[in-house]
Amino acid sequence: MESEASSARIPTLPPLDIPKKPDVVSRPRADSKPKPRSAVDPVLRNALRYTISAREYETLHKYVLSRSRLLRRNVPSVSTVERYIDGSNGTRRASAADKDAARGKGKEKATAVVTPNKGDSYNARAIRDSLRVFIATGIGIRVYEAVLSKIKAQKGAATANSKQSFYKSSGLRLSLSLSTILLLYRLLFRFLSRLRTHLLDPAAAPFRNRNPKTAQTLTSPYAPAVGASLAGLALGIYPSQQLRVTVAIAAIFRALEFGWNLCEDQGLIWGWKARPGGKGMVKRERPWWWGSWMLQPLAFGQLLHATVFDRESSPIGMVDMIWKNTSSYLHSAPANLPAGVNWPSAWEIADNLAQMAKLNWPPFTSPALFPDQPTLPPSLTAVSPLTARAHPLIASLSCATLHPSDPSCLRTYLTFWVRSFPRIGRFFLLFYSMLMLPRYKWLYNSPLYFVNRLLSQTLRLTTFATGAISTAWASICFFQTWFPRTFLPTQRFFLGGFLAGLWAWVNRREGRGVFLYSARTSVDSFWKVGVKRRWWRAMKGGDVWVFVLALAITGAVYERDARAIRESRVRKGISWVRGTEFRDWGIEEEEEEVEDGSSREE
Repeated sequence: MESEASSARIPTLPPLDIPKKPDVVSRPRADSKPKPRSAVDPVLRNALRYTISAREYETLHKYVLSRSRLLRRNVPSVSTVERYIDGSNGTRRASAADKDAARGKGKEKATAVVTPNKGDSYNARAIRDSLRVFIATGIGIRVYEAVLSKIKAQKGAATANSKQSFYKSSGLRLSLSLSTILLLYRLLFRFLSRLRTHLLDPAAAPFRNRNPKTAQTLTSPYAPAVGASLAGLALGIYPSQQLRVTVAIAAIFRALEFGWNLCEDQGLIWGWKARPGGKGMVKRERPWWWGSWMLQPLAFGQLLHATVFDRESSPIGMVDMIWKNTSSYLHSAPANLPAGVNWPSAWEIADNLAQMAKLNWPPFTSPALFPDQPTLPPSLTAVSPLTARAHPLIASLSCATLHPSDPSCLRTYLTFWVRSFPRIGRFFLLFYSMLMLPRYKWLYNSPLYFVNRLLSQTLRLTTFATGAISTAWASICFFQTWFPRTFLPTQRFFLGGFLAGLWAWVNRREGRGVFLYSARTSVDSFWKVGVKRRWWRAMKGGDVWVFVLALAITGAVYERDARAIRESRVRKGISWVRGTEFRDWGIEEEEEEVEDGSSREE
């Protein structure tokens, strides 16, 4: 009974089915060690990556290296260099069909022909381009210094022999500054562009809600361009010299020009008008008389005033070149000059003209008519060799200084034109001929047009330069003859320069580059005059911040409307600085849209 009860309490389990062991095939042991990821030395791979890209090496191999048997045997192939740079064996070059497909799409702007790989990354391209800028600018500065020293040695000018250590040289610091600006701009632009993309993602909505002002600033389409402009602070690596100021002024002038073009294109300056018939609005055109030539009266007036009263704040090099072509008003020492007599130089004459203005233009007393009377104030004795030879009919002291042998101001003015026009014309003819050398094909295809354009530019610029210089000198005598002595005694030089600048009307169509150059020079001179006379205080590193502002304005204008930057090469340069290849994306997009529209119509 007990056995039956116990058997009832213990359940019976079915037998387990144990699967049979599968047949295991033993794997043979490898005879060698596993291959590493890359058989190339990492140092060599990084050196290649930061020196040349796979696409560039392919071009170099196709046109240079493959032409020589010796080089073709010793240099690596294109596929080998691709593996070196990428560090793996999986890199694939796009085939011919892929290239044709890429050309046919046209919508994907930033897609390269080479398939993306980790070897040629954005950072690698940025470092590679920065190194090239560093090397190219360094070589260029060395060549420039060597040529300049040769020219000075031929002219017999004294050259500075003081040797400066390599790491303190201005050439090295300029190369380092430019390369650092490029590298920092690309890195900052990419970082801020990615940050903006992440903040615009729906997942970042909580952050945007908590920080509305910060999110609005960082998600602005201009944020990457404005933030990347801080790379311009690297201009401070170069020492505070005239070149740094010149670069900053040139950059801000171009940036303001781009901003002006943008405002004009959007109708913010000249406004809008109704179309004929009242159907919509159309933008007003720029007035026919408006142009960069209008900067010249103000620029020339300031430069002439600074040359006379503030020599150290004037462009001495440009003034010296002008004075060399002013023999009708600035006379050289005669051959029969007695020993011991100091003939006044051009700068001494300018200083004495400034002193005459401060003395309210004293009258001239001819020493030939009154030999026993003092004819000059004590502060003007430097020009006594000139006034001693002055014609007795001359009544003004400025005329006795500028043209002592001829009492007629008009005849002196015409004589200047006859003497200076051919000499200045030959200089500008040679200058424009050198500028038009890259367009030598015009001489073969349309020689008449080439010669006509060359002569037209030369004659217009020669007339402008000769008229401006002659008017600036003649105005001094004119004002002293017709104005009272105490009427604007020192401001007459600015008024004379203003009248001289009106000659820019002659060359208003083709002289834009000359006009902007003189305007930049005038702004530089005006700033130095203000600092000297304590109208404002100079800010330490102010030129660097001006350069940063110029980069910010240029980047914002390019982001808003790239067509506001008229020159195609400048648009391509901005694209290259941003790291998106040397291409004009805005114009290419327009062409692609036109092609798509025409294809749809067909």
